Amino acid sequence: MIIGVPKEVKNNEFRVGMLPWMVNELKQSGHIVLVESLAGKYAGYTDEDYVKAGAEICATAIEVWSESELIIKVKEPVLSEYGLIKKNHTLFTYLHLAASKECTDALIQSGAMAFAYETLSLNNTLPLLSPMSEIAGKLATQMGAHYLLAPNGGNGTLMSGVPGVAPAKVLVLGAGVVGLGAIAIAEGMRAEVVVLDIDSAKLAEVTDLYRGRVKCLISNKENLEKELYQADVVIGGVLLPGAKAPKLVTLEMVTKMKPGSVLVDVAIDQGGCFEGSYPTTHQEPVYKVHNSTYYCVANMPGSVPVTATKALTNQTFKYIKLLADNGSTEAMKIAPELVSSLNIKDGLITNEKVSAAYKD
Repeated sequence: MIIGVPKEVKNNEFRVGMLPWMVNELKQSGHIVLVESLAGKYAGYTDEDYVKAGAEICATAIEVWSESELIIKVKEPVLSEYGLIKKNHTLFTYLHLAASKECTDALIQSGAMAFAYETLSLNNTLPLLSPMSEIAGKLATQMGAHYLLAPNGGNGTLMSGVPGVAPAKVLVLGAGVVGLGAIAIAEGMRAEVVVLDIDSAKLAEVTDLYRGRVKCLISNKENLEKELYQADVVIGGVLLPGAKAPKLVTLEMVTKMKPGSVLVDVAIDQGGCFEGSYPTTHQEPVYKVHNSTYYCVANMPGSVPVTATKALTNQTFKYIKLLADNGSTEAMKIAPELVSSLNIKDGLITNEKVSAAYKD
């Protein structure tokens, strides 16, 4: 099979879909791997590294897309790539289609088969989403601390505080993978941390893990509002796999928050969990909503491509090789969890939650 690895073109997206060692394994199995020039630059890999591993370097994305059958990416196709997607393509990448009708329509019209990393479910886990969720959660706390600084528009509170002065209060919405990542860094920075979740079992795990140092509350309107209005940083990490995120924080609530507070919407890939959220980029990451700062970068792990690419490909390669060696139909028989990853086939949406996002 001919496998293509185009360079990511989303704003400030520095990850790459495959590493040289993966190319070498696929080459040994008889596959041809085409890599766009400089695709691995920011992840720490040169064109020469890929050539040594057995890849063929293509000067342009057009060459990669036109000659390949299986396309391996990191982020969903953007406008400049829509016209390159053809019926003979199998696409394996993050898609987040519930938040992008334009991308959904482009894939439907192309006739291609599209698998999404984020909806692949195995034993009630999301193994291809989890490593990026952990990174995004950890980055969310770092970004919250950064934009809490007065020169960056924040209220000037130090996350750790100092003896005799209270630390910042960090509210984490969701005790899933994103939430746990955010809590780990916030607690490590000695902030006062509160987490809300609807699952008492998850809250019990956090309580045990941090021996009561993190305040754990059931997520309901009363608890949300009480904690929200006291928070310096709010991190939204709620997830309904494949579906649009629920809007937990309303604009009316934001008007009552501390001036200079920071809201980091990690759920922005799925539409965001704060009212008023819209995707931003690493180039222009924040904007003001009332007296608060919203940070809504849709590809947060792209800012740490060395770490993020390795963490992602550690999980994806098993499925890349299955798809390459066996083709899509047979691969789904060998690894049935791939069925949950299939979002588009033959011009139709095949994922129930993605489909539900576009029903009137």
